[in-house]
Amino acid sequence: MAIPAKTIDEVLNELDLIIDETVADNNFLGIFAYVYRRTTAQIKQAIHDNQFGDNIRMELMDVAFANLYLMAYRQYRAGLPCSSAWLTAFNAKNDRVTIMQHLMLGMNAHINLDLGIAAANIASGEKLQLLKTDFIKVNQILNELVNEMQSRISRVSRLMFLLDLAGKNTDEQIVNFSMVKAREQSWNLANVLAVLPVNDQQPVIDLADQSITSLGSVIKNPPGKFLKFIVKIVAYFEEKNVKTIIVKLREV
Repeated sequence: MAIPAKTIDEVLNELDLIIDETVADNNFLGIFAYVYRRTTAQIKQAIHDNQFGDNIRMELMDVAFANLYLMAYRQYRAGLPCSSAWLTAFNAKNDRVTIMQHLMLGMNAHINLDLGIAAANIASGEKLQLLKTDFIKVNQILNELVNEMQSRISRVSRLMFLLDLAGKNTDEQIVNFSMVKAREQSWNLANVLAVLPVNDQQPVIDLADQSITSLGSVIKNPPGKFLKFIVKIVAYFEEKNVKTIIVKLREV
């Protein structure tokens, strides 16, 4: 098992290793790893530009947040238990789902579950409220990435426009809304965990994991025959080579 990262640069290095592994295995888990690396690099730049109220604390939180994903991924690769939400996301690598679904499954586990845990660990008790402004700032950075990712994914998902039509051209807003709601959910979880002794936190985390896993199941298996059909069609015609997908996503 890899040693936890201590800096954002170490997080970026670990994410590069995961991307290399998934490319070598032609493993679709590399899609979330790439987008997460892109997000982490954006956070690093914002810290460098002093955009947060407490840039030192923000790096500590970003690293703690990332380590929860890195640990879950390494546990899964080693055949060890991880959270149910992450297990749902990781197991989807064997399913015929779209690139966007792979991305949203990772976001569901990491933002809905891991972010609240990381925030409570970095700022326990009353100190959590001092983190709120910077927490919201990260929300803004994530939202700015939505259009960019939508455009880039369309390079390797030729029929993604069908999802636009199925969603009456509101899918981008749905992604944006989901990200905002996810961060609201994670802030609520952080507030509950922050006032609990560490030994009493696990039952709350387990309960949240169950709820978030249920949402992941809906993301993987959307309701309605028509939407299921559209998703299958979109996935069938998408690029299947992970290396090619990541190369296309990286292009300016």
